[in-house]
Amino acid sequence: MTSMSAILPVSPVGTVEQVSDNQLKRYADLVYERTGIRVSPQKKMLLSNRLRRRLRETGIADFEEYYRHLTRVRSNDPEWDAFLQEITTHETYLFRDESQWTWFRKEYLAECVAEARGNTSPSLRIWSAACSTGDEPMTIACSVAACLPNLTQWRVQIVATDIGVGALEQARSAVFGERAMRLVPDEYRRRFFTKAKDAQIWQAKPALTSMITFRQHNLMEPLRDRPFDLVYLKNVLIYFDAVSKRKVLENVCRMVRPGGLLVAGAAEGIADMLKGFVRLQPWLHRRP
Repeated sequence: MTSMSAILPVSPVGTVEQVSDNQLKRYADLVYERTGIRVSPQKKMLLSNRLRRRLRETGIADFEEYYRHLTRVRSNDPEWDAFLQEITTHETYLFRDESQWTWFRKEYLAECVAEARGNTSPSLRIWSAACSTGDEPMTIACSVAACLPNLTQWRVQIVATDIGVGALEQARSAVFGERAMRLVPDEYRRRFFTKAKDAQIWQAKPALTSMITFRQHNLMEPLRDRPFDLVYLKNVLIYFDAVSKRKVLENVCRMVRPGGLLVAGAAEGIADMLKGFVRLQPWLHRRP
């Protein structure tokens, strides 16, 4: 995580155990106001543990002082970003949800190739929303590079966004550990990644990274871009309540071109919120 600026006054860390119910509510309200993410009361212990880590990192004395600091900084401040990443971090890895990636490679990209016949300059635009550390957009790029014939003739644009500056910095590095790479087919590893000597670290090659553009973006706000052929919005809506989900979906769905597709998490409970979309699978929706 990005550390706090050196100009922040440092005080000795006190002996703090757990946030009070009142403190939990104020932290939760602050997060919700800025991001639309809902921190439930059931996450009191988790929040306490993550806050203690931030106190150790910054030298701030207690939960109250740290809360006051967060209210004074902007949403692009390194410490706000570090705090947000602490409370929303979840495991991610390449080719997560294998059945969806099988569909992407064998069905979706095959359809793209069929539709592009006779087109001398076919294009494909994909948005990976809430891309975290880059595992999802790198999986997209890997699949595209492996499955699109005559790739140099295509104009492929993968826009990957996340609210976290630290997560985006890691994503741009295009470096993945062995655990994140565990589902990547051996053929793809050999073709598209370079393994560091004496380390279980894999570096994506320019053939993949050249397709991806990383940008900071809050899903509660509209994305300033042209519509996409395909949008991935997975494993993020679990952090939002119904009101925030509707706002996020309003912003995201307008970025799916007519005839385009939206891929979501199968268990995120948004089917009844996708008005005007046709459900093809529990996780796959088409804009007519």
